[in-house]
Amino acid sequence: MRIEPIKLDNRTKLMTDYCNNDEKIMSYFDYKKDAFGERLKEIQNREFSREQLANVLHQLNSSWDAPEETLHNINRLRDENAVVVVGGQQAGLLTGPLYSVNKVISIIQLAKQQEENLNVPVIPVFWIAGEDHDFDEINHIFLKENKSGRIKKYKTKDKMFGKQSVSSMEINKVLTSEWISSLFAELNETEYTVDLHKTLHNCLERSNTYVDFFARLIFELFQEEGLVLIDSDAELVRGLESDYFTQIIKKQPLISKGVNNSLQDLKQDGYTVSLEVESDDAHLFYHLDGERVLLKRKNEGVWVGKQNEVLFTTDELIDLAHTQPHLLSNNVVTRPLMQELLLPTLAFIGGPGEVGYWSVLKPAFTALNINMPPVVPRLSYTFVNRSVEKVLHKYNIPLERAIAIGVEKQKEKWLQEKNYPPIEEVSEHIKEEVERIHEPMRKIAADLRSDLGDLANKNLHFLKRDIEFLEKRIRKTIEEIYSYELQEFDLMNDVLHPLGGLQERVWNPIPLLNNYGMNVFKDVLSLPCSFGEDHYAVYL
Repeated sequence: MRIEPIKLDNRTKLMTDYCNNDEKIMSYFDYKKDAFGERLKEIQNREFSREQLANVLHQLNSSWDAPEETLHNINRLRDENAVVVVGGQQAGLLTGPLYSVNKVISIIQLAKQQEENLNVPVIPVFWIAGEDHDFDEINHIFLKENKSGRIKKYKTKDKMFGKQSVSSMEINKVLTSEWISSLFAELNETEYTVDLHKTLHNCLERSNTYVDFFARLIFELFQEEGLVLIDSDAELVRGLESDYFTQIIKKQPLISKGVNNSLQDLKQDGYTVSLEVESDDAHLFYHLDGERVLLKRKNEGVWVGKQNEVLFTTDELIDLAHTQPHLLSNNVVTRPLMQELLLPTLAFIGGPGEVGYWSVLKPAFTALNINMPPVVPRLSYTFVNRSVEKVLHKYNIPLERAIAIGVEKQKEKWLQEKNYPPIEEVSEHIKEEVERIHEPMRKIAADLRSDLGDLANKNLHFLKRDIEFLEKRIRKTIEEIYSYELQEFDLMNDVLHPLGGLQERVWNPIPLLNNYGMNVFKDVLSLPCSFGEDHYAVYL
C-alpha cells in the first residue's frame, strides 16, 4: 500500500478560499484551520464537566464493547489539559459511504499529530448524529450487481414510520440479516469473506438499534486507535446537556438573527452555502410521541411546532430543559454549539458541506460567549486497486482526470479511433445522398396527388430508418469486438468516478474489507498525510 497526494481542482469557491486562508472568508471564522496552539490556550481558560462527561462516555462506549484503548482515552479526558478532535456523521448502514470512514481516519490522524505537537492529551471523538430522523439517507448502500455489472442501490427492507430519531429506532435483525446476505451474494469470495460475514452478523446480533450496529462496526474497524464514540441522542448525553439547552433557549433570538444575517452576508460576498434559515427558527426539536417536531419562535416568549403541533412559553421550554432534556434535540445550527459546550474541542473535522454551513455560525457562538473551534477539512481518499492502476497506464489516462471527471470521453474517443471511417459520419452522408437522389421522385409524386406525395415522404423516412438500423448494428458489432477494452474503461469509471462523483460519496467500505481484510483502514492510518493536501490516492 502506498499513498500519493493529488490535486482535483473540484472545490467550491468557499472551500478554495478557505483552504487558501482568504481574508474575506476567514472573517466568518474565529481561527485559521491550523491555529491549534492559540485554541489550546482558550480551552485551558474554560471549565468543562469532565468527570460527568467521562462517566457518561465510559457507560456509552462500554455498552458497545469498546476496546480498552477507547476506555483508556475516556479516562484521559478527566485530565484538565485534555482536549478532543471531533467530527461526526449519521449512523449509516455498514458505516455508510466511505466518507464516514475517511472522517474517522481524519479525526484519529489529527488527534495523533496534535498530541505530539502540543504535548497534551488529544482524544479522537466521533459524534454519531443519532438524533437525525431521515432514515432514507442511511438505509442503503451501493454495490455492483453481478449479473448486469451496473451500480445498484441495495436498500434494507426495514421501515421507519414518522420522524423518530434513528437512535431510538429498533433494528429488525431478521430483515437486516437477510439484507446483509443479499449483499454478500454480489461479492466475490476471497480469503476474508467468511470472517467479514461473521463479523457483521456478530455486530448485528449484539445491537438493538442502528446506532448500536454502526458503533460496533466502527470499533471492529478501529480497535487500537482509542477512538471514542458519542451518540447525540442518548438520554445519558441529554442529561449532560440540560444547562446548555437553557443557554441556547435564552439566546435564541441572537442566535437566529445572527445566523440569518451571516448567511445573507456570505451570499453578498459571492459564496453559496447549502443551508436554509429564517429569523424565527428556534433551531431546536421537541420530541412528541417519539417523533421530532421542529420548533419556531413566533413572538416574544412563545414557541410553536412548525405545523402548530405544540406550544410552549420560554419558561416552559426552560423547565423542559431542566426536567426532561431527552425531549429536546438540536438541529444543524445548534448541534455545533452543543458539541462545543459539551467537549473541550481543539478542532472540528468536517466535510466540504460542513465547512460551508459552519461559515454562518460565528454569530451563534458569539451569542454564547464562546469561540468557534478551528474547522479542519477532513482528509479525502480514493482507493485504487491494481487492476485499475494497470488500465490507467494502458490507456495513458491521468489518475487525477479519471477521479475528477471520469473517462467516458476517453472511452468514446478510443472507440471512434477503432471505427474508421466513423460510421456515424458515413451514415449521415448516405442519408443526405439518399435524400438528394430521392428528391425528384418525391416531386413527381407530390405533383400527381397529395396523398402520393405523403407516401413518397414516408418512403424516404423508411429508407433513412433502414440506414440508421444498419448503423446501430455496425456500431454494436464494433462494441462487441472491443467489449473487453470497453469493460476496462467502465471499470475505471465505476471505481474512480462512480455515478459521476467521487468514490467516497458512493462506495461503501464492504468491498474493500472483503478484498483486503479488516486491517485495511489500520494500514491507511499508518501512511503519512498532511491536512494541507487536496486529495489522496491510496494504491492497494
